[in-house]
Amino acid sequence: MRFDSIKHRLPSREDIEKNGCLKFLEEHIRDRNLWHFNRRSVPRATAIGLFCAFLPMPFEMLPAAIGAISFSANLPLSLAWVWISNPLTWIPLYTPAYLLGAKLLGVQAMPLEEITLGLLGSQLAALWLGCLIVGTIVSATGFWAMRILWRVKVISSWKDRRRRHRLKAALKKAKTQVVSAAKKHRVGASRPPAQASRQSGASHVASSSPTQRHE
Repeated sequence: MRFDSIKHRLPSREDIEKNGCLKFLEEHIRDRNLWHFNRRSVPRATAIGLFCAFLPMPFEMLPAAIGAISFSANLPLSLAWVWISNPLTWIPLYTPAYLLGAKLLGVQAMPLEEITLGLLGSQLAALWLGCLIVGTIVSATGFWAMRILWRVKVISSWKDRRRRHRLKAALKKAKTQVVSAAKKHRVGASRPPAQASRQSGASHVASSSPTQRHE
């Protein structure tokens, strides 16, 4: 799980500071701990952002930012998760939550084909109850899913480092063997002339011995 590829898609510090509803949090936003990506800040940011995305209210970024500051979560990631709640997704997100809330409260739920944002807003009790429950479940699921993904990332990185270490050790060993073989070859190549000289001397002695005995 590489965050380098998605960091440039997250809101920058300048973008967050320019947001009107977050202006009063400017001093907190400058805290460096809110911009770190680690095994604690990322799951927390995911949980906070997903929970706030299910809040049926405007400016969900405000509670997401406050939650990130309170729990030392990654601020831009917390705000990015809130973006799953937008005018195109409000009905798909809120309808199941509303139906759940209506069932728990014993309220007659409106037919699916008649559900609109205006009608959902007229039954806030059922809508809020369902959104809080669904948001909590989705938030907890996102938290643990991110923890697992981070764990998998760490294990994968550790295995890659071991693999690179073994490959480096194998290459070093092979290089040592090649150098050793080359040295042996050079030593072996330097021996034949000396041996040939000794053999020549031995042949000369052998050839001169019979003459000396004949004399």
